[in-house]
Amino acid sequence: MALHVPKAPGFAQMLKEGARHFSGLEEAVYRNISACRQFAETVRTAYGPNGMNKIIINHIEKLFVTNDAATIIKELEVEHPAAKLMIMASEMQEQEVGDGTNSVIIFAGALLEAAEELLRMGLTPSEIVEGYELALDKALEILPTLTCNEIKDFRNTEEIEKAIRSSIMSKQYGNEDFLTNLISKACVSILPESNTFNVDNVRVCKILGNGLYKSEVIHGMVFKRNVEGDITKKTEAKIAVYTCAVDVMQTETKGTVLIKTADELMNFSRGEETLLEQQIKAIADAGADVIVAGAKFGDMALHYVNKYGLMAVRLNSKFDIRRLCKAVNATALPRLIPPNREELGYADSVFVDEVGDTSVVVFNIEGMDSRISTVVIRGSTDNYMDDIERAIDDGVNTFKGITKDGRLVPGAGATEIELARQVVSYGETLPGLEQYTVKKFGTALETFVKILADNTGIKSNELISNLYAAHQEGKKNAGFDIEGDGAAVKDAVEAGVFDLYLTKYWALKYATNAACTILKVDQIIMAKRAGGPKGKPPGGAGSDEE
Repeated sequence: MALHVPKAPGFAQMLKEGARHFSGLEEAVYRNISACRQFAETVRTAYGPNGMNKIIINHIEKLFVTNDAATIIKELEVEHPAAKLMIMASEMQEQEVGDGTNSVIIFAGALLEAAEELLRMGLTPSEIVEGYELALDKALEILPTLTCNEIKDFRNTEEIEKAIRSSIMSKQYGNEDFLTNLISKACVSILPESNTFNVDNVRVCKILGNGLYKSEVIHGMVFKRNVEGDITKKTEAKIAVYTCAVDVMQTETKGTVLIKTADELMNFSRGEETLLEQQIKAIADAGADVIVAGAKFGDMALHYVNKYGLMAVRLNSKFDIRRLCKAVNATALPRLIPPNREELGYADSVFVDEVGDTSVVVFNIEGMDSRISTVVIRGSTDNYMDDIERAIDDGVNTFKGITKDGRLVPGAGATEIELARQVVSYGETLPGLEQYTVKKFGTALETFVKILADNTGIKSNELISNLYAAHQEGKKNAGFDIEGDGAAVKDAVEAGVFDLYLTKYWALKYATNAACTILKVDQIIMAKRAGGPKGKPPGGAGSDEE
């Protein structure tokens, strides 16, 4: 008969009834490690060019088909507190570099898996944490020595394409060359003199139909909508931007007007019309060719807009208005007043085009003057275009990383194996118990190559031994040949597979910090959840569904 031992009676008495409390190695540490390991295994299969897709259905039943770890963790509402720590580290990687989110989760999971073995051997969590921190310092010391290329000229599209290619490859294997070309064109064309690149300046416009290879880059802005008036094209256009409606101005105070005769009634409405006509005439006289408004165009206003030969475009989003102002160098005006010369924007052409069966308004700015570029994506389904957008987002973020630090390290698992080799040999020189932990850190780095092999359907042990053999001979850049037969090895630099130094640097840092934080936890205390009635389940008791 099993004895029922009450858990921490003293502590439980202090908390509200319903609070939960876990402590000690068995209850807290192993439980946390197990949860994190399972979560890491979930995103593992999505790593690398041959990574599998996941279907994610979020809380509002929107469907995502993606192998992008950042999207997976954003749409899944993970409850477990330790797994949440891993997710926070991954989100920080997304904010810092914009790529490598999966690497953080995989490496943190591998470190925790290794820690479990060490704990069962008898090491304490604090000894493991100390060893991991020691190994991280060594890895970050070795990493700069592995750089194989540095990009100095950020306007050289060929160099940029080399650097961006592998981050696109991991999302869209097979389409990487075409997408890399698009992204580098879009980024280089809007890079300011100061080299401070803003990711928001590359917009994506998704238009259903045709195929990916019909996608293009347009310098300027593209909006999926039609014009309001009759005029559909203007060249060398001066643009007036308003955040208000182009309509009869509503007075701020309410008033009552007593009208006694028919003439007075006629004059009253005519006065409003005349005022509106004067306002639109004044805008036309100021030199404007295109009016962009953030709210509706009234019927009467449209009549006068057409009369004075102006083009009318309505944008619903204030962010779009802000971006358009940046692109055409205009100032958004809050009231319907004629703009002065400084407030008018300029575009080489503004026209309505039809892409597939979708009408779009294009604000085109020729040459290198454009501050914003738009990638028009074509594709057969919305889900497919969303995935392409995520790949473009990674590419644009990689470009931003290059402008901060242009160093590149070899990809295809070459960097990880070289780091693992050097960290393990460093571990053997240590006298104390740290050597076990440092060696495990090195072994955890092999996980990346293991996963690349597993996802490609190749024996990982054979590949790792081949890679180690090549690295022992001094071939620092030897990586996994994903296109070769079996566990083939090739020079990553010759194959043009590069990873950004910053991505690796921050991924190692965040993953190790997350793993160490989780290992330092020896108690989980969960307060009672906030009250409130639970929502009715769909098709609840009152429904006819059985």
